[in-house]
Amino acid sequence: MTVHSPEAPAVPAPADAPPESAVRRLWRAARFPAVLAAALIVVSVLMSLGDEQFPTGHLEPGSVSPDGTRALVNVLSEDREVEVVRSSGDAAAAVGAADDAVLVVFLDHRLLPEELDRLAALDVDTVLVRPSVRSLSAFAPGVEMTGRELPRDILERPLEPHCDLPAAASAGPAYVHGELYTADPGVDAVGCYPAGAGDALVQVSEDGTTTTVLGNGGPWANRLLDRGGDAALALNLLDAGTVVWLRPDPPRQEGTASLTELLPAGVRWSLLPLAVGLVLLVVWQGRRMGALVPESLPVVVRASETTEGRAGLYRSRTARDRVTGALRTGFLERHTARLGLGPDAPPDAVVAAVAERTGDDPQAVRELLYPPGPDPYAADDEGLLRLAAELDERSRRLR
Repeated sequence: MTVHSPEAPAVPAPADAPPESAVRRLWRAARFPAVLAAALIVVSVLMSLGDEQFPTGHLEPGSVSPDGTRALVNVLSEDREVEVVRSSGDAAAAVGAADDAVLVVFLDHRLLPEELDRLAALDVDTVLVRPSVRSLSAFAPGVEMTGRELPRDILERPLEPHCDLPAAASAGPAYVHGELYTADPGVDAVGCYPAGAGDALVQVSEDGTTTTVLGNGGPWANRLLDRGGDAALALNLLDAGTVVWLRPDPPRQEGTASLTELLPAGVRWSLLPLAVGLVLLVVWQGRRMGALVPESLPVVVRASETTEGRAGLYRSRTARDRVTGALRTGFLERHTARLGLGPDAPPDAVVAAVAERTGDDPQAVRELLYPPGPDPYAADDEGLLRLAAELDERSRRLR
């Protein structure tokens, strides 16, 4: 009997998945590049914040370094306008555009005398920080520097105002050690913070405006502003609607002068005749009449003709001493080097060397080369012949 097993139920085929949208496919493809780009942008922004560049320099209003004055400028900017300018022209324009202004000048040695005179003519209250002598004469005539009081330590005891000037009296003790000033008796001036030979602060009043001379701007720097009454003194002295902060840039070189421009006119004109004389000298010494033409000698001159001619002159003048001298000099010039002697060898060394090489008696060699008294060979012509023969014999032996 055949047994049939029951058939398993048929599993229905899964339905087709819905198609993926285009937006979803685009997001899946671009999400990693988008995240990477965002991370790079965040890192770049953070790095750029750390690389911000600030100006540097002593009493620079934008500097955050210890010797800058950015802290004081920020404090002033809370209740008044601060205009930082870099030239006398910009300072004059800023003062003219403000209804209530005070001009504070730093590093005035960078300004020309005419620039100082133009600023001094402005009808505005001025604060000079450690001014130069030229600036004092322009802004505060009658005030001159009479000393210097420098602290041995930045934490040294501050100076007391000891004056009725409201700006200094309300600020109290301040660390304004530096240059000291004294005003002439006829000048309407008030001196504060006395020390040594003068006052660290002098204020001169004239025609309704004031000029304040401060011997040191260091207490207004970032690292020292919080000491004593330094900040209060700065706020009181710069009490105006607009503070024109002049810190001139170093002067720039506009152009250069050539060497001829630096020479005086007299020197330049004196070079003209020298140049003309040099040209004439070159023409005179360097002139040529044409190309060199080689020419053959009209006669043939024998090599011994010069010797014979000189001998004839000696004989006509009976100059036997010259002849003996010439014979001995020629002998020594030919043989001193062979003997191992220099051209300036003394007679004793020459006599000894010749006697040793030839075997002659040294006394005979001395009488031959260096006769001690009257030369016996110069008495007559036969003596000259004997001298020549004996020198030739010695030459033969020395070869």
